[in-house]
Amino acid sequence: VQLQASGGGLVQAGGSLRLSCAAAGRTFSNYAMGWFRQAPGKEREFVAAVSRAGKRTNYADHVKGRFTISRDNSENTVYLQMNTLKPEDTAVYHCAARTSVTGATPTVGYNYWGQGTQVTVSS
Repeated sequence: VQLQASGGGLVQAGGSLRLSCAAAGRTFSNYAMGWFRQAPGKEREFVAAVSRAGKRTNYADHVKGRFTISRDNSENTVYLQMNTLKPEDTAVYHCAARTSVTGATPTVGYNYWGQGTQVTVSS
């Protein structure tokens, strides 16, 4: 499956951004979807995941209550709504896909990755 992320940009602390990730090539609803991020000099880290049907979600502790992951299987797109952004959220954000059982929201094992979109939060 091919993934194309978009929606990044420069925003002030406290602001919001909405990332999108469009998928093509395979049956989108067969895949759990996740968002990851990588800041300069740091390891890539899990941000959020959504199950195949979109009914279950999973978040890293540092984004709980601020970020919301969702998907539209009719549009083959997954979203990440980011509110109350902090400078430490600055990173390249990648969407990813993996096959999974119904209802799963995995944090690892993703084997399809998008190219990433830069999010910069100024203080």
